[in-house]
Amino acid sequence: MQEQVSKKGIWKVIGASSLGTLIEWYDFFIFGSLSIVISTKFFPADNPTAAFLSTLATFAAGFVVRPFGALFFGRLGDLIGRKYTFMVTLMLMGGATFLIGCIPSYEKIGFMAPLLVLILRLLQGLALGGEYGGAATYVAEHAPPGERGYWTSWIQTTATFGLFISLVVILLTKFFLTDVQFDDWGWRVPFLLSILMVYVSYLIRKNMDESPEFKKAKAEGKTSTNPLKESFGNKYNLKFVLLALFGAAMGQGVVWYTGQFYSMSFMKTVMFLDSDQADTILGIALLFGTPFFVVFGKLSDRWGRKWVMLVGMLLAVLTYRPIYQAMYQITDFTTKEEVIGERKVEQQEIRGGTDDVTTRYFTDGSSLKQEHILKAAIGEDGQTVEKRSEKLTAKISGGNYVKLVFLIFIQIIYITLVYGPIAAFLVEIFPVKIRYTSMSLPYHIGNGIFGGLLPAVSTYLATNAQVAGNPQFYLEGLWYPIIISAVCFVIGAMYINKNMVAKDLN
Repeated sequence: MQEQVSKKGIWKVIGASSLGTLIEWYDFFIFGSLSIVISTKFFPADNPTAAFLSTLATFAAGFVVRPFGALFFGRLGDLIGRKYTFMVTLMLMGGATFLIGCIPSYEKIGFMAPLLVLILRLLQGLALGGEYGGAATYVAEHAPPGERGYWTSWIQTTATFGLFISLVVILLTKFFLTDVQFDDWGWRVPFLLSILMVYVSYLIRKNMDESPEFKKAKAEGKTSTNPLKESFGNKYNLKFVLLALFGAAMGQGVVWYTGQFYSMSFMKTVMFLDSDQADTILGIALLFGTPFFVVFGKLSDRWGRKWVMLVGMLLAVLTYRPIYQAMYQITDFTTKEEVIGERKVEQQEIRGGTDDVTTRYFTDGSSLKQEHILKAAIGEDGQTVEKRSEKLTAKISGGNYVKLVFLIFIQIIYITLVYGPIAAFLVEIFPVKIRYTSMSLPYHIGNGIFGGLLPAVSTYLATNAQVAGNPQFYLEGLWYPIIISAVCFVIGAMYINKNMVAKDLN
C-alpha cells in the first residue's frame, strides 16, 4: 500500500514539475520556431540574410546567458529551496515571452525593436537557467532509489514537447488566419498565449511541497551557507563540475540542438522546404521520438548513465554528414525530372511592385515555386531604383516525405540517448546541499553556450563555404557539432565512472 501511495505522490510531482517546465520551454522555443518571421519584424528588411543572422544571434543570446541564470537561481535554490526558486523562474519567463509579443516592429520604433527583443530574450535565458536545474533536482529528490533515470526522464521530455507544442500552436494560428493576417499580427499570438499557460502552471505549482531530501537537510542544519563557494571553490567538487561539462553536457547540448533546431533551419533555408511542411515533418518526428526519452532513461538505471549517453554522441559523429546529405538530395531539383507541360507561370501585382511566380512539377511528386519579386525603392541618392529578389519554396510528397520524417526521427533518437539519462547523471554526482547550483552550471554551459551557439555558428560556417564556392557548403556547418561531440565522447569514455556518486563535502 505504501508503494502505491509513493507512486501516486511522485506522479503528482512529475505532473506539476513537468507542466511548468514544458511551458517554459514552449516560451523559449517560440522565438526559434518563428525566427524567419521575426527577422522581418524586428530587424532592417533591406538585407534578409543579415536580418536572419541577427535573429539567430539574438536567439543564441538567450542561451549564452543561461549559465548566469544557473548561478543566480541555483544559489537561491540551495539556500531557500527548490520550489520557490522555480516559481520565480516561471513568472519571469512567462512575462518576458508575453512582452516580446507586444513589441512594435522595426518599421515603427527603429532600433528600439531589436534592443527590446534582445533584453527580453536575455531575461528568458536567465529564467530557463534557473528552471531546469530546479525541476530536475526536485523530481530526482522525490524518486525511489535506483529509479532516478526513469523518473527524471519525464522532465527530459518537456523540452521536446515544448518545441512540439510551439510548432502546433504556430500551425493552428496559420490555419485560422490568412497569410496576410499572420504576417501582420498573427505571429504575435503564440507569444501572447503563453501568459495564460503560465498562470495555470503557477496555480498548480504553488500547492507543491518542498522536496523531502532538501527538507531533511534543512531540518538537520546541513544546507549550504555559500553554495557558489562550495560548488566551485572546492577542488574536489570542481573536478566533478568540469567532468560533467566536458564529458557529458557539451556533447549532449550540440546533439540536442542539431536534431531539433539545425534540422529545422536546414529544411527551411537550405532545402527551401515550405515552412508549414517543415514544421509538420519535425513535429511528426518529435511525436514518435519523444517516448524514447523515457525508454533510455529507464535503461540507464540498469546499464548506467555513461554509455547510454556516449553511444548517442558517437552515432551523431559517425552519421550526421550522411544524414544531411540525404536530406539535401530530397530537394535537389538539379537531379530530378520535370513533368513536361505542367509548368505554371503567373504574375501578380503586389504592394510596390510585381511578383512573377513559376511553379515546376517533378515526376517524384515534388514541386518548386520560384518567385521573382520586383519592387521600386528609394536609393541612397534619393532616386527610385528597382530591387529584385528571389524566393524559392519546395514541397515534397509520398516517399520523399516519409524519408525526410525518418531522417529527422533518427536525429531525435540520438537526442533521447544523450538527453534521457543526463538529469539523473548530474543529480547523482553532487551532494544535496549544493546540488541545484552544481548541476545547473555544467548543464547550462553545455546547452546554453555549446548548444545555443550552434545555429549561428553552423549557419556562419555554411555561408562562408557557399561564398567560397564549396559545392557541399550545406554540410560544413555540421563540423561544429561533430567536433564537439567527438571531444566529449573521448573525455567521457576515459574519465566518467558509471558508478560515480557524490560525496558529502562536510
